[in-house]
Amino acid sequence: MVLVLCIGDIHIPQRATDLPAKFKALLVPGKIHHILCPGNLCTQEVFDYLKTVCGDLHVTRGDFDNAGSQYPEEKVLSLGGFKVGLCHGHQVVPWGDMDALGLLQRKLDVDILVTGHTHEFKASKLEDRFLINPGSATGAFGSMTKASWPSFVLMDMDAGKATVYVYELLNNDVKVEKIEFVKAPA
Repeated sequence: MVLVLCIGDIHIPQRATDLPAKFKALLVPGKIHHILCPGNLCTQEVFDYLKTVCGDLHVTRGDFDNAGSQYPEEKVLSLGGFKVGLCHGHQVVPWGDMDALGLLQRKLDVDILVTGHTHEFKASKLEDRFLINPGSATGAFGSMTKASWPSFVLMDMDAGKATVYVYELLNNDVKVEKIEFVKAPA
């Protein structure tokens, strides 16, 4: 079992002051094996906080991250029997478009693609692959949405099966939804 946190579009301090306290209470150090952040951390302090949750932190550059940052545009990792791609998503045109994301997923040759930018949670199977957008962890407004609510994703990856838990803060209550993705046999 490999537990992976997908969290992004945090936008502190430009669009939010902090992560919701109910989310911080759930992000306990020592439980998560990897963190995937498709960008828009915006500050070193947010990066440092996420490193306290889990030392294995992978970040790609969002459109609000410092252009001089060391974050790459794209990243590919092997986690729990899956090839996972990471990219913010502002580079994919039209933004959030399933076909355009599918092109990037095939280009990176990954089973699971984690992107952001739209600030809305989305998980979809496309062909024999899986796309995840964890939404905005702070509920920060985005250029594509008028209203957004805080969300992040935890993936439990094991032997070709990814169980995805979506955490959303709605009306000050944390709601959890479960989605499963099974990798197609090779």
